[in-house]
Amino acid sequence: MKNLFAKIILVSILISLFAGCVRQAQTGDASSAPQELYLATTTSTCDTGLLDVLNKKFEKENNVKILTVCEGTGKAIATGELGAADVVMVHAVQAELKAVANGSFINRTYMMYNYFVIIGHENDPAGIKNASNATDAFSRIAEKQSPFISRGDDSGTDKMEKSIWKAANITPSGTWYQSVGKGMGETITTADIKGGYTLSDRGTYLAMKDKIKLGILFESDQKYLFNPYHVMAVNPAKFPNVKYELAMKYINYVTSPQGQDIIGNYGKDKYGEGLFVPAAGIKEQ
Repeated sequence: MKNLFAKIILVSILISLFAGCVRQAQTGDASSAPQELYLATTTSTCDTGLLDVLNKKFEKENNVKILTVCEGTGKAIATGELGAADVVMVHAVQAELKAVANGSFINRTYMMYNYFVIIGHENDPAGIKNASNATDAFSRIAEKQSPFISRGDDSGTDKMEKSIWKAANITPSGTWYQSVGKGMGETITTADIKGGYTLSDRGTYLAMKDKIKLGILFESDQKYLFNPYHVMAVNPAKFPNVKYELAMKYINYVTSPQGQDIIGNYGKDKYGEGLFVPAAGIKEQ
């Protein structure tokens, strides 16, 4: 009888210990589950592979899962204006300032830059290699009616392209001008297939140059081809459900010496130059 009673007590103790371990494991799982941060960004930061490296380190060090939506800058800003992202990383200054002014974003911070380039096949039928500036290059393309592939997606690159046509007093139309409504990578691929010109950010071109026949034909225009990137937090006063503190932690990371070092070195080993230039703390041009 005593042995039976002892066994019952032992079993009860083991059950209690097991239940406690299960509860502890469940509690541990819940506390260690990563937070999710929604990032809306332009396709160039994705197509170049920069975010794969930049975000991975932040995720690992902060137990965060970054859910990245890669779309044109116009769409990325619109996503933030709906409160459907926590932070955005984009490159269209006037559109950014407008969205800040309407209260959708706060803490807009300069993080990096590169340059736009006009790319095409080396035979250069429009002769843009000899152009004096970007508007002259576009005028030559229009005059020759050489194929030009436009992103047509309201991205930062698309906005810059449209501004160059406007400055050249040209409304591009006709079969030579094709708007594809795609991201940078797909637009470059289309231009390569069709033997046309297109405007690209330098980083995406460098990331793709070994897969295409296109080369940089024009790039010397500080006025139109400078391409700054900013990161902004979605305003919690307008959208209380956004993860503002986590967004600010991310902004502080990408503009910190650690994040800026990753940005500045990204691509050097493979392309011989960085795809982006770190710019945190630098006075904007």
